[in-house]
Amino acid sequence: MQSSLKAKAPPSPSGLVQSMIERRQSMTATGYAVVSVQNHRLPAQQRLLAIRASKLDAYRSLTEQVYGQYLDATTTVADMVVQSDSFRARVEGVIYGASLVSITPVGDDTYETTLSLESAVVDDIRNLYLAQLTSARTR
Repeated sequence: MQSSLKAKAPPSPSGLVQSMIERRQSMTATGYAVVSVQNHRLPAQQRLLAIRASKLDAYRSLTEQVYGQYLDATTTVADMVVQSDSFRARVEGVIYGASLVSITPVGDDTYETTLSLESAVVDDIRNLYLAQLTSARTR
Protein backbone atom coordinates (compact mmCIF):
# COMPACT_ATOMS: atom_id res chain seq x y z
CA MET A 1 0.00 0.00 0.00
CA GLN A 2 1.39 3.31 -1.01
CA SER A 3 0.58 6.44 0.89
CA SER A 4 1.02 9.87 -0.51
CA LEU A 5 1.94 12.41 2.10
CA LYS A 6 2.48 15.96 1.08
CA ALA A 7 4.57 18.18 3.26
CA LYS A 8 2.75 21.25 4.38
CA ALA A 9 4.43 24.51 3.60
CA PRO A 10 5.23 26.46 6.75
CA PRO A 11 2.89 29.39 7.32
CA SER A 12 4.12 32.68 5.96
CA PRO A 13 5.29 35.17 8.59
CA SER A 14 2.49 37.56 7.70
CA GLY A 15 -0.04 34.71 7.96
CA LEU A 16 1.28 33.76 11.37
CA VAL A 17 1.12 37.34 12.59
CA GLN A 18 -2.37 37.67 11.11
CA SER A 19 -3.60 34.64 13.07
CA MET A 20 -2.15 36.17 16.25
CA ILE A 21 -3.95 39.41 15.46
CA GLU A 22 -7.28 37.65 15.11
CA ARG A 23 -6.96 36.07 18.55
CA ARG A 24 -6.36 39.28 20.44
CA GLN A 25 -7.93 42.52 19.29
CA SER A 26 -8.35 44.93 22.19
CA MET A 27 -5.43 45.67 24.46
CA THR A 28 -4.72 47.21 27.81
CA ALA A 29 -1.36 47.85 29.38
CA THR A 30 -0.23 48.96 32.80
CA GLY A 31 2.95 50.83 33.70
CA TYR A 32 4.55 51.53 37.06
CA ALA A 33 7.02 54.06 38.47
CA VAL A 34 8.45 54.74 41.91
CA VAL A 35 8.16 58.29 43.27
CA SER A 36 11.26 58.40 45.49
CA VAL A 37 13.72 57.58 42.69
CA GLN A 38 12.60 60.49 40.50
CA ASN A 39 15.34 63.05 39.97
CA HIS A 40 13.94 66.17 41.65
CA ARG A 41 14.21 67.69 45.14
CA LEU A 42 10.54 68.71 45.44
CA PRO A 43 8.10 65.91 46.41
CA ALA A 44 5.30 67.31 44.22
CA GLN A 45 7.60 67.32 41.18
CA GLN A 46 8.74 63.77 41.99
CA ARG A 47 5.09 62.65 41.97
CA LEU A 48 4.49 64.30 38.59
CA LEU A 49 7.63 62.69 37.17
CA ALA A 50 6.55 59.29 38.51
CA ILE A 51 3.14 59.69 36.86
CA ARG A 52 4.82 60.53 33.56
CA ALA A 53 7.25 57.61 33.89
CA SER A 54 4.42 55.17 34.65
CA LYS A 55 2.55 56.40 31.58
CA LEU A 56 5.64 55.86 29.40
CA ASP A 57 6.03 52.38 30.88
CA ALA A 58 2.41 51.61 29.92
CA TYR A 59 3.09 52.85 26.36
CA ARG A 60 6.14 50.59 26.22
CA SER A 61 3.96 47.67 27.24
CA LEU A 62 1.40 48.49 24.54
CA THR A 63 4.20 48.70 21.98
CA GLU A 64 5.43 45.23 23.02
CA GLN A 65 1.94 43.83 22.54
CA VAL A 66 1.45 45.38 19.10
CA TYR A 67 4.92 44.89 17.59
CA GLY A 68 6.63 42.29 19.74
CA GLN A 69 10.07 42.59 21.24
CA TYR A 70 13.54 42.39 19.68
CA LEU A 71 15.83 40.16 21.73
CA ASP A 72 19.58 39.94 21.34
CA ALA A 73 21.16 37.14 23.38
CA THR A 74 24.80 36.15 23.75
CA THR A 75 26.25 33.17 25.60
CA THR A 76 29.98 32.57 25.91
CA VAL A 77 31.18 29.03 26.68
CA ALA A 78 34.80 28.06 27.38
CA ASP A 79 35.91 24.53 28.31
CA MET A 80 32.24 23.52 28.27
CA VAL A 81 31.44 26.00 31.06
CA VAL A 82 29.22 29.02 30.55
CA GLN A 83 31.42 32.08 31.08
CA SER A 84 28.78 34.72 30.47
CA ASP A 85 25.17 34.85 29.44
CA SER A 86 23.55 38.16 28.54
CA PHE A 87 20.64 39.50 26.60
CA ARG A 88 19.17 42.82 25.59
CA ALA A 89 15.57 43.57 24.77
CA ARG A 90 14.37 46.40 22.56
CA VAL A 91 10.94 47.62 21.62
CA GLU A 92 10.28 49.95 18.73
CA GLY A 93 7.06 51.22 17.20
CA VAL A 94 4.45 53.93 17.00
CA ILE A 95 1.34 53.88 19.17
CA TYR A 96 -1.48 56.31 18.55
CA GLY A 97 -5.04 56.54 19.84
CA ALA A 98 -4.41 55.08 23.27
CA SER A 99 -6.94 56.03 25.93
CA LEU A 100 -5.95 56.79 29.48
CA VAL A 101 -7.91 54.41 31.71
CA SER A 102 -6.49 55.33 35.11
CA ILE A 103 -3.63 56.84 37.07
CA THR A 104 -3.58 55.37 40.56
CA PRO A 105 -1.22 55.68 43.51
CA VAL A 106 -0.15 52.23 44.70
CA GLY A 107 1.10 52.22 48.26
CA ASP A 108 3.02 55.25 49.46
CA ASP A 109 5.69 55.44 46.76
CA THR A 110 4.41 54.09 43.41
CA TYR A 111 2.08 55.16 40.62
CA GLU A 112 0.26 52.84 38.24
CA THR A 113 -1.05 54.00 34.86
CA THR A 114 -3.34 51.92 32.66
CA LEU A 115 -3.88 52.61 28.95
CA SER A 116 -6.11 50.89 26.41
CA LEU A 117 -6.28 50.64 22.63
CA GLU A 118 -9.55 50.01 20.82
CA SER A 119 -9.58 47.06 18.45
CA ALA A 120 -9.97 49.28 15.36
CA VAL A 121 -6.79 51.19 16.26
CA VAL A 122 -4.91 47.94 16.94
CA ASP A 123 -6.01 46.69 13.51
CA ASP A 124 -4.86 49.92 11.82
CA ILE A 125 -1.46 49.89 13.53
CA ARG A 126 -0.85 46.21 12.78
CA ASN A 127 -1.98 46.50 9.16
CA LEU A 128 0.42 49.42 8.63
CA TYR A 129 3.19 47.41 10.28
CA LEU A 130 2.51 44.31 8.16
CA ALA A 131 2.44 46.45 5.01
CA GLN A 132 5.87 47.83 5.96
CA LEU A 133 7.21 44.29 6.47
CA THR A 134 5.87 43.14 3.14
CA SER A 135 7.24 46.13 1.22
CA ALA A 136 10.66 45.74 2.89
CA ARG A 137 10.82 42.09 1.75
CA THR A 138 10.02 42.93 -1.87
CA ARG A 139 12.79 45.47 -2.21
